[in-house]
Amino acid sequence: MSDYIAAPGQSFSLKDCPTAVDLFADKQAAESAIKSHAKAIAPLAHRLYGEAERGLLVVLQGMDTSGKDGTTSAIFHRTPPLNLRVAAFKAPTKTELAHDYLWRIHKTVPAKGEITIFNRSHYEDVLVVKVKNYVSPEVIEPRYDQINNFERLLVESGTTVLKFMLHISHETQGERLMDRLIKPNKRWKFNPGDLEDRKLWPQFMDAYETMVARTSTEHAPWHVIPSDDRKTRGALIAAIVRETVEDGNPQYP
Repeated sequence: MSDYIAAPGQSFSLKDCPTAVDLFADKQAAESAIKSHAKAIAPLAHRLYGEAERGLLVVLQGMDTSGKDGTTSAIFHRTPPLNLRVAAFKAPTKTELAHDYLWRIHKTVPAKGEITIFNRSHYEDVLVVKVKNYVSPEVIEPRYDQINNFERLLVESGTTVLKFMLHISHETQGERLMDRLIKPNKRWKFNPGDLEDRKLWPQFMDAYETMVARTSTEHAPWHVIPSDDRKTRGALIAAIVRETVEDGNPQYP
């Protein structure tokens, strides 16, 4: 799966990263791959919990409709909830704003033996905060190094950090937003603010490109995942999560 890693220290352009790839014969084949990986991840997660020596942080970052919820459900639906947690980061509260921007993140990272999935993450503070000019460029600039150092601390303390940018096309996002408007079972997800963000698509893509280039590191590289197709996206991420935990080979005490 190294084809999807943004190589640390090298030039990076989102234009070189596809939003769709042809890996499976059909959707059923991709779905079968997801189920196989999800089945394998479940006992591995239990062994990780029993060992209680390491943690796993899975960061899912992407534009609206890129599939953060769907990815989480597809990969971890068979994993017992004993040591599994999902954290969704929305606009910070007054209490959170009274602290540094990583304060609310640090207290949510996985303990030893746990798996935590970030649905959005600390990267919002170099994405939406940057694009919408909530703080000055002088405040944004040092955050890339601060985040790199923060993630290095996590890794050196025993947490594996897997970062996934869910890369979708402008056209696919438009189709999915339309679905949220016309399909009753999806209408609850629609947020008028999503349309305002869509108007800023070029600025967001520039911010994502800088984010990946500046924060894809040896200790926590970015995986840029083609996400126009839900099943392919899920199969790719599930394979990487499975491979990562298998390589760690957690053992019951």
